[in-house]
Amino acid sequence: MKTAVHIRKEVLRALETGRPIVALESAFIARGMPYPDGVTCALELCKIVRECNAEPAVIGVLEGSVRVGLNQTQIDFLGSSDDVRKVSRRDLAAVVAAGQPGATTVSASMFCAKSAGIDVLVTGGIGGVHRGAESSLDISADLTELARTEVVVVCAGAKAVLDAGRTLEVLETLGVPVIGFQTAEFPGFYSRGSGHMLEHRVQSVEEAAEMIQAHWDLGLGGGIVIANPIPENHALDRKEIESHIESLQDEADLCDIRGPELTPFLLKQLTDRTKGRTLKANFALLRHNAQVAAEIAAALVA
Repeated sequence: MKTAVHIRKEVLRALETGRPIVALESAFIARGMPYPDGVTCALELCKIVRECNAEPAVIGVLEGSVRVGLNQTQIDFLGSSDDVRKVSRRDLAAVVAAGQPGATTVSASMFCAKSAGIDVLVTGGIGGVHRGAESSLDISADLTELARTEVVVVCAGAKAVLDAGRTLEVLETLGVPVIGFQTAEFPGFYSRGSGHMLEHRVQSVEEAAEMIQAHWDLGLGGGIVIANPIPENHALDRKEIESHIESLQDEADLCDIRGPELTPFLLKQLTDRTKGRTLKANFALLRHNAQVAAEIAAALVA
């Protein structure tokens, strides 16, 4: 990867001086939000990270190389172009070799972040076990990446369209710690809870940093999930969201929408059905995650 990775000079400077850095995945810019909302959100997250005295590093694929630290023009391109690939870990080499533009998922972003020496990544929600996975075997590569790549991922739980309980079961099997940040319940992405309780929780970024450092010192390997619930004043009703998702899942099955196209379809339809409330909630949880991620990154280098 060394010959195919370009690290932005500001990120390099932060690495050389030991400043905290927060990596950001880019799939939400190209596929998770409509243009220009994804771009606006990404730029706001970068601003939040900088206000916490950390350096943001948006990850993507452009012009035949992985870019760790996209500038505003590059972020806008990912959000506005129609031919940007959604890039998981398995797709990285193919997209780089073909010179195609790509927006990286959590799994690809974790790999690229670790390759560059970055320990903390922020996202909205991790991928996980899809509903009906007992027959489709549709399980996100994010989970296996968390099992093998030592990056802390700050999220608001798994994406709401997934099976939260089974996602937690797989993470347990893979030995991935899921730590609730000021919560004892696994967040439900748009809602503060999913109905699934967590074994581990912390009340402060300092406690989170201590637990993360202990994980590293023990040589346990793999990533860590920091589950950070959406702020209460932006949370949506879980039962309402569940009702919409069940209906949309049936619609997706009828239209044979599956694989990498399924989640973007469900998220877009959710935005339409809730008249934009899920999009506003997504903005809010991403902003909150960015702040917590930057504060944890700072605590880890203190």
